[in-house]
Amino acid sequence: MDREVELRQFVSTRGAALSRAAYLLTGDHQAAEDLVQDTYVVLVRRWQKSGKVDPDAYVRRILYTRFVDGWRRRRLIEFPSASPPDDAGGNEADAVDTRLTLRDALARLTPRQRAVLMLRFYEDLTEVQAASALGISANTVKSQTRLALQRLRELAPKAVASLEGVES
Repeated sequence: MDREVELRQFVSTRGAALSRAAYLLTGDHQAAEDLVQDTYVVLVRRWQKSGKVDPDAYVRRILYTRFVDGWRRRRLIEFPSASPPDDAGGNEADAVDTRLTLRDALARLTPRQRAVLMLRFYEDLTEVQAASALGISANTVKSQTRLALQRLRELAPKAVASLEGVES
């Protein structure tokens, strides 16, 4: 199959998952679209040379690397905020509040910590796979995961406790 056709097929089948991952990393739809666009630019430039590399892992690494590198270049962190709707029902309001609290807490983590949590818990990768995707050691993934979870428990103790099934 022609490499250009393979690229088109890959983007059409994996584009939605890539967009979701970018949104979870950035916490903002426009920033996520920009990140996906940057990822596609790098992917298109390198696609012909990528050969028999697993395209999912290859694109995942580009996405997370562009996210971390972009943060380093800008050194600008946005903390999106929103409040739950006033007319929401009891359980729904609690769920919305928990999601917003977690989103704000995730926004306060370092980009590498967010990337590690995304790979480990959202994309369900092993430590070794996450390390490979980020180009770091498995021990760094372990330590960054531990630090990120510790920080989340400090920033949003009730939200994290509700996810873990423990009330504080």
